[in-house]
Amino acid sequence: MKKILFLLLLVTQVFYAQDEQNIFSSANEMYKQQNYEKAIEFYKTLESNHLVSSELFYNLGNAHYKLNQVGPAIFYYEKALQIDPDNEDVKNNLVFAKRLALDTIEELPKTFFQKIKINYIQKLSYNEWAIVVVSFAILGSILFLLFYFSNRPGTKRFFFVISMLSYLFLIIAFFITFNQHSLANNNKIAIVFAEETEVMNAPTLNSEELFTLHEGTKVTVLDTIDNWKKIKLADGKIGWIVANEIKELDEI
Repeated sequence: MKKILFLLLLVTQVFYAQDEQNIFSSANEMYKQQNYEKAIEFYKTLESNHLVSSELFYNLGNAHYKLNQVGPAIFYYEKALQIDPDNEDVKNNLVFAKRLALDTIEELPKTFFQKIKINYIQKLSYNEWAIVVVSFAILGSILFLLFYFSNRPGTKRFFFVISMLSYLFLIIAFFITFNQHSLANNNKIAIVFAEETEVMNAPTLNSEELFTLHEGTKVTVLDTIDNWKKIKLADGKIGWIVANEIKELDEI
């Protein structure tokens, strides 16, 4: 009975994968025919089935770009880079898409430690840092066992020092993982989807207007109250925006 259920599950997965491939091929064909609306419809079908693929998001970004839909184009290019950060095609197209955005946001100068954090520490997600923690834990344990069972003083000393260094790096990696997890949960990236929207100084419609944002601008979400999001721009400006005017980039 178990074998029959396993075979049925396997056959179902094969047909499901084949169906996804057919939809993806149909979407690509629509794109080649410059029927971008239909291509987006097919791509969105795959996205609604929780398919996570850099190529899927890249193609969605391209289709939206062809329709001059700046917000969605930038959104999907950013999602593609979440999966494949080194994809040069996505990076280049994102540059072109950002040129269509009306807002010019100048980033605040970065300190030396902020540059290290961005260029090195944040290159890995908290899940990848968690793997680093586990790796150092295993390495430290193996080295400690080698130290324990070694008979030669010089070798024993070597394994002890290296195992202690492994545990030290484990502690450092653990704190980085915790920090990355907190950062991912408390500071989410979002893209403005509204053609034009006002940013207020409080989460109410009758509060003071601070500045105006346009479609495609990238913001960091700091907090949520009811139907409002507290956002921060790259230049340090902070304010409140109606939640449905932006779309958050979910953690992949």
